Amino acid sequence: MATKYSKATQEKVHEEMHEMKEGKLKSGRSGKKVTNPKQAIAIALSEARKEGKKVPPKKAAGSKKSAAPKKAATKKSATKKSATKKTATKKSAAPKKSTAKK
Repeated sequence: MATKYSKATQEKVHEEMHEMKEGKLKSGRSGKKVTNPKQAIAIALSEARKEGKKVPPKKAAGSKKSAAPKKAATKKSATKKSATKKTATKKSAAPKKSTAKK
């Protein structure tokens, strides 16, 4: 089932797209001209949300599945562990002085 937007929201998107095509639509802080239609739609939906119009909630940023988990971090930690083990064995290999009382 398709997501439902209110008529006012649809009209807002239509107006913003028209402004973008005319070259009048500017982005927020920087004030640069918007040339991407997806960005124009995002601006329209954002403004509609601020006005309290019926707009479905934003999609989660991390909703896409990642291809494979990172393995580099585990390799680095393994090399660090082996380095600490080597230093520990060097220290223990040194002859110990006896501290017995005479």
